[in-house]
Amino acid sequence: MIITPAQPSELPKLIAFREEAASWLRELGTDQWSRPYPPDLLLASIEAGTVFMVRDGEQTAATITLTPDPEEGLWTEAELSEPSVFVNKLTVARTHAGQSLGARLLNWAGDRAHRASAKWLRLDAWTTNEALQHYYVRQGFDHVRTVREGGAVNGGPRVSGWLAQRPACRTGHGFVDETPAPEPVPLAR
Repeated sequence: MIITPAQPSELPKLIAFREEAASWLRELGTDQWSRPYPPDLLLASIEAGTVFMVRDGEQTAATITLTPDPEEGLWTEAELSEPSVFVNKLTVARTHAGQSLGARLLNWAGDRAHRASAKWLRLDAWTTNEALQHYYVRQGFDHVRTVREGGAVNGGPRVSGWLAQRPACRTGHGFVDETPAPEPVPLAR
């Protein structure tokens, strides 16, 4: 399997990929990703070079977004002074579930963060999705805290405020990496 940057022409594929994941999550009883993600924001992420695709031949097996920019209102100033890379929208196709692709992608992300001189690989997970939170803990992430207020709509409850981090470090992942070298992470925000 290879990992490459996503291309703007793949926007419909990424939207369908997210819809598949949302449907699966509904079956599991969570409302995570129940609202469609705005296509213009996804396209902007693709054009910024922060969306990556795992390809298994002609199939898209997984996707991840990595950015040096945190979700607003989650991390403290002290935390933001430490160079970090943030994981978003990690999704594995149902056709490739059970193959440890999520774990391998997190290892790839940690390795990429390390090469970008980051101290931390950080993420925010759905506040009510305890199974996902436990998954990240099993992947070596430490829970930092859960932010429940300051959501995107009128300052209401935050739906994705479970914060976790693990050190960025060199790690094997097993992908053929066809991504450009990462830009160094800014030292302070």
